[in-house]
Amino acid sequence: MNTNSIYKNSVFYVSILITGVFIIWGIFFTENLTKVTTAFFNGTINHFGWVYLSSALFFVLFAFYLLFSKYGRIRLGKESDRPEFKTGSWLAMLFGAGMGIGIVYYAVAEPVLHYTSPPIGKGYTDTAAAEAMKYTFFHWGLQPWGIYAVIGLAFAFFQFNRGLPASVSSVFYPVLKDKIYGPIGKTIDILAVVATVFGIATSLGLGTMQITAGLNHLFNVPDTLTIQIIVIAVATVLFLISITTGLKRGIKYLSNTAIILSFTMMALIMIVGPTSSIFKVLFDTTGSYFNDWLDMSLSLQPFGEGEWINGWTLFYWAWWIAWAPFVGMFIARISKGRTISQFITGVLIVPALGTFVWLSIFGGSALHIIHNLGNPELATQITSNLSLSIFSFFDYLPLSSLLSILGFTVVAVYYITVADTATYVLGMLCEGGKLNPSNKIKITWGVIQSLVAVVLLLAGGLEVLQKVSIAAAFPFAIVMLLMCWSLIRELRNEVDINKKSVKEEKAS
Repeated sequence: MNTNSIYKNSVFYVSILITGVFIIWGIFFTENLTKVTTAFFNGTINHFGWVYLSSALFFVLFAFYLLFSKYGRIRLGKESDRPEFKTGSWLAMLFGAGMGIGIVYYAVAEPVLHYTSPPIGKGYTDTAAAEAMKYTFFHWGLQPWGIYAVIGLAFAFFQFNRGLPASVSSVFYPVLKDKIYGPIGKTIDILAVVATVFGIATSLGLGTMQITAGLNHLFNVPDTLTIQIIVIAVATVLFLISITTGLKRGIKYLSNTAIILSFTMMALIMIVGPTSSIFKVLFDTTGSYFNDWLDMSLSLQPFGEGEWINGWTLFYWAWWIAWAPFVGMFIARISKGRTISQFITGVLIVPALGTFVWLSIFGGSALHIIHNLGNPELATQITSNLSLSIFSFFDYLPLSSLLSILGFTVVAVYYITVADTATYVLGMLCEGGKLNPSNKIKITWGVIQSLVAVVLLLAGGLEVLQKVSIAAAFPFAIVMLLMCWSLIRELRNEVDINKKSVKEEKAS
């Protein structure tokens, strides 16, 4: 391969090299990696938590500003462009990429954890139950989707309106100009690739543990490391088959399937579960969430230890920012032809409201069973094994076997969907921003992702890698703020260009 070809693919080669170094570090020097990453993670959380809080709040406010501003009418692409995907499929794909495994994993577990160990006061009380639902809404509500909306919009605008490659570096064109094609731009893209690989590998590891826990619960399959590796191998084959079929088939069909199964499961719980309590939780928690939203968004507990905020809210904000390059790039890829107002409505408002319904059905029902019906043993089961939380919850409902099978299927489909979308984005980033990367690159990254997940499971390093990803979110939060400045600058230019075009048409 000649020098020019190597330089062209430098993002791919350097990213693999860095990933390999971290894998070796994690296998042979696990204790040292744990020490270094924990120190860096704790340092950023303890001293710069306010950066995470203020950034996440700003992204939500910035998104709402764009939604209602004059920029909302700007179309992503040419004025003649129309959406490539129907709204239902579009929402399904962006939700699967943005939440996927996580929302299934934590929908029951998080409210129960907050109920037993609330941020303020004693656990197992009426107040603890209400606070548990409110903070779960908070962690999965406007902030994560605001982060995704802002970065996804920036990526989409520079791709479709400025004709630049589908890469993170393209967003900085107003500042760097043609340097985005040089070492500086490639460095930005390499960091995005590495962050994506680490973040996805962690999620695949967590998803694997939930799948093997489900297999054990449903079919008495041993929940061992060997079974976990087999699950990863089978899932890898499945999502590699899917990824080779293209965006309009594999990922689209998987996302639609996941959403249909999710709605089916939600409807069944609404019917056989505590229906009245679910509606009460939804309305009451939505009200308290919006009433206390600003207070929670700026809360750091400066006169206390703040350990709960550090361990939950700041952890989440850093986690969403770490995921932002991958999710934002994928959402941008599927959003050509939509106006900015349509984009923000679909990426920020609709998913947040849908998440509230999901959490009310799962988390609200679980708390009803524990608190109102007097079954504290369910709380013990959930807190002792988070991977089994959704299956433990189903055991207390009618049609538990059917719900468990549905739940297991949803987890498996989301697992494959997330791996599929991540592989697609990695292919885009490593092929100079191609909107339809080659199967060769996608398959290569698919195998690497799965190998990283296996290695981490073998080394017991999932938590370590999660901290690596989250620690990397601190500088990326600053990068995202610069993206907002770059985006608003170009949106102003876009308005001026459109006004000039209108005047020229009238004059002619």
